[in-house]
Amino acid sequence: MNYKLFLDDLRHVQTIYPHAAESDFVIVRSCADFIKTIQQNGLPEFISFDNDLGCDENEVPLLEGYDAAKWLVYESGLDLSQLKFNVHSSNPVAKVNIASLLDNYIKFLKSSGVL
Repeated sequence: MNYKLFLDDLRHVQTIYPHAAESDFVIVRSCADFIKTIQQNGLPEFISFDNDLGCDENEVPLLEGYDAAKWLVYESGLDLSQLKFNVHSSNPVAKVNIASLLDNYIKFLKSSGVL
């Protein structure tokens, strides 16, 4: 299934991509839904990551976009060599962490001959 995935607990697609429609993306609001969607539908052609995904009813922070990226790299077993992504998080440190993790892993795959 060819699809685009938008991970964000609050924002709407058009807040980040003004010329896109909500229907252009599968929207997920949590790390758990991110994982479930990819397990059911396969790797999307594009992923847009937020990092800070809110808190539970006790104000404990939920898993973050960085956790979703780590799942992709370390646990999913998927070929990420062609993954296209954007990190739209407002958190500058997390933005660098997510992008660096994915970029470095993809470079590693391409340079190691794993692909």
